[in-house]
Amino acid sequence: MDRINAMRAFVTVVSEGAFTRAADRLETSPQLVSKYVSQLEHHLGVRLLNRTTRKIHLTEAGTSYHQRAQQVLNDIDEMESQIGDLQTRAQGLLRISAPVSFAIRHMAPLLSEFQKAHPGVGIDLQLNDRKVDVVEEGFDVVLRIGHLKSSSLIAKRIAPVRMVMCASPAYLKQNGTPQHLEDLQGHRYLRYSYIELDSSQSLHRWLQNNGQNNSSGMTSNNGDVLVESAVAGAGIALQPTFISGPAIKEGKLQVILQEYELEPMGLYAVYAHRQLLASKVRSFIDFIDGYFGDPPYWD
Repeated sequence: MDRINAMRAFVTVVSEGAFTRAADRLETSPQLVSKYVSQLEHHLGVRLLNRTTRKIHLTEAGTSYHQRAQQVLNDIDEMESQIGDLQTRAQGLLRISAPVSFAIRHMAPLLSEFQKAHPGVGIDLQLNDRKVDVVEEGFDVVLRIGHLKSSSLIAKRIAPVRMVMCASPAYLKQNGTPQHLEDLQGHRYLRYSYIELDSSQSLHRWLQNNGQNNSSGMTSNNGDVLVESAVAGAGIALQPTFISGPAIKEGKLQVILQEYELEPMGLYAVYAHRQLLASKVRSFIDFIDGYFGDPPYWD
């Protein structure tokens, strides 16, 4: 018995709901499909399917075997796809979603070098700070920043993202330099709209309890605007160093409350878990992995 073909016949019968439709999908005869399933049941010594003239029903053993057989077949297909991709040049249109400020500041050299290495791949880069739906919106890869929660998607960590509290020297001279979290009371806070607060970290707890309702500050969904506002003396900002780093190095911004610095977040490449991952996606994931360094060049 060809166990792989027998497993594939069984799994296809279950997914199609009928021997005839399974035969059409496998481009073979219903008789051969039925023979494969019968041989598999004989080999295992259990009945996998209860058959009637109209429907098929999985037995308890069939349900358990189907889940494992599907995974085995997926693994085989993925292995063969990866071997085949070694001989296949990456090509096609690669749709990428990335955060606005990060992409503007750091993506152009990356994409230029990637296309030089893979000239058959076109790039469609869409900038958005909201959480886009990888599958529903048709993206191949989404770059996200944060502490990602578990999901059905695949997320590969690309680089650490350091967050710092900062303000201009002129603002701190006029309003005082906070030494403790309670010293932030009364200061103008430049708030990022999409920030996800983690109550397990003391700085986030303070912002959750005090910074969200600060009517004298500023709120924006763009980090560059907040950093430039901080440089202009508008208040204190909590921003990643991939945006604030140059201003800090030039002395236009001063880092404060370093002892309360948050745990670094991550820059992740997120993509759907597909049975056959396209060469263009795999090539991009491999290319971006390690590209920015650890620590990244902006730090």
